Amino acid sequence: MNNITGKNILKDKSYNFALRIIKLYKFLNSKNEFILSKQILRSWTSVWAMIREWEFAQSKADFINKMSVALKEINETWYWLDLLKESWYIEKDNYESIYLDYQEIIKLLISTIKTSKNNLY
Repeated sequence: MNNITGKNILKDKSYNFALRIIKLYKFLNSKNEFILSKQILRSWTSVWAMIREWEFAQSKADFINKMSVALKEINETWYWLDLLKESWYIEKDNYESIYLDYQEIIKLLISTIKTSKNNLY
């Protein structure tokens, strides 16, 4: 696992997940699956972009907004992963491994949003 920030577990885990999604994208392209692979790459890289942007949020409300957008993109990413599993582009074992990472990231993100909302007032 890459530790790019040295201290922010959400950023580190989401970055490492982005690397996993890039590898999945390359694998899917090797199987001539171009549409779903591009969708999943786009949705997860959007998550990573939102998580990175929070560093320069203009306010706590802006921070919460960026994290909320990331949460929506995570949900979209999961939709594409479900389609890939159900269409047999990825095997159940790979899906379950990805799911564990996904669950951890989504829990961290939800916790970050809740804590930020509680500290807003």
